[in-house]
Amino acid sequence: MKVEQLFTSCLAEMAYYIESNGEAAIIDPLRETEPYIEMAKADGAKIKYVFLTHFHADFVSGQVDLAKKTGATIVFGPNANPNYDIHKGIDGEEFKIGKIALKLLHTPGHTMESSSYVLIDEKGNKPYAFTGDCLFIGDVGRPDLAVKSDMTEADLAGHLFDSLRNKIMTLPDDIIVYPNHGAGSACGKNMSSETFDTLGNQKKTNYALRADMTKEEFIKEVTTGLKPPPQYFPNNVRMNKGINKSIDEILHRGTTPIDAATFKEMSEREDILVIDTRSKEEFAEEGTVPGAWYIGVDGNFAPWVGSLITNINQKIIFIAEGGREHEVVTRFSRVGYDNTLGFLRGGIHAWLAAGFEVDKIGSISATQFANKLKEGNIVALDVRKESEYLSEHVVGVENFPLDFIHSNFAEIKPNKEYVLHCASGYRSLIAASIFMANGVKKVTDVRGGFKDIKDTGVKLTDYVCPTTLL
Repeated sequence: MKVEQLFTSCLAEMAYYIESNGEAAIIDPLRETEPYIEMAKADGAKIKYVFLTHFHADFVSGQVDLAKKTGATIVFGPNANPNYDIHKGIDGEEFKIGKIALKLLHTPGHTMESSSYVLIDEKGNKPYAFTGDCLFIGDVGRPDLAVKSDMTEADLAGHLFDSLRNKIMTLPDDIIVYPNHGAGSACGKNMSSETFDTLGNQKKTNYALRADMTKEEFIKEVTTGLKPPPQYFPNNVRMNKGINKSIDEILHRGTTPIDAATFKEMSEREDILVIDTRSKEEFAEEGTVPGAWYIGVDGNFAPWVGSLITNINQKIIFIAEGGREHEVVTRFSRVGYDNTLGFLRGGIHAWLAAGFEVDKIGSISATQFANKLKEGNIVALDVRKESEYLSEHVVGVENFPLDFIHSNFAEIKPNKEYVLHCASGYRSLIAASIFMANGVKKVTDVRGGFKDIKDTGVKLTDYVCPTTLL
């Protein structure tokens, strides 16, 4: 028997590969199919089942393409009604995989079709529980991502309470909990950076599993403090219920090389968006195509693509480090952005060689920022999340979260000079590029972000004064 957790840091997502006696199963696969097919091939195994814990909101899962390529049966729990063929499992149903089995437990609450799967080994033991977004390490799934007109988030939270108490917490204390997400995912509030734990330890440490917690207390706890989910979540749920473009078709078109002259013509079209995916250093030092947004592929690329590009059907051309074009298109498609048209052949050097101009974001050190702040002739903005800002920030610097940059952009004055910082420099470069693409010519990024700013001795506070500096 083999059980492998496949962690994708960008999405804080865990898929699972299970193999026994020449048969294999995948739980919650990402969009791309080849990694799973290659794993089964290496084991001399046939993929028999693709199990889904629920209709995911934060990424597009790859069950349809994977089933087409392998002949596997797609399994969901009760209440799932997608537009493709599935085996709709029932509570308690067991699925044989070689010499082992997976038992479906219907665990509604995060969504109404949400299900968990318990592995039963050859000896009848239950070593693993794959809990999807029902139970995380340190948290539980938020109950507001599948609200319907006839069901409130409080209703869903009540179902989640019952699922945890009646289905999950009755399992052996030594069973290993394998969730679908970890820290950094927007599918929960307080997830641990750990990717698995024993159920017994979670009963001791997870606030939502407190033995003496009433249902009313649970509902209040899990529904309090929920921030609006990223705008792309409903689109991904819709896509996961339907049949989408083949990943192979998306990769073929998206990795089309485009010469500099053609790329320039396309970049000037209103219906096409340019995304620069290179490293922070390359973007800052070499400049970029005018109007391009920076979203570096080495950061939390997919979630920021989904949060900032409001049109899921947006036509996209991109700039990438040579040899990483396939990776970039794959990561666009993971969150449903399937309309990539190609990349700049030869990169920014080919653009410069063609004699075309570049946009360049200003860059200063943390020390220079501290000095400018004292002079008082700039507008300094902290683009971190509100929670980060409230915990500690520079006095005189207003919060302008990247998450809500589009809805708040009317406050920005194009003729002013803005200096932006985040925690380490990734998000502030994204924000600065969007500022410049929208006509703000004097925008500067602080290298090293708040981490370096703290070392300059500027005055910090954890008290928020309700002033408006814009």
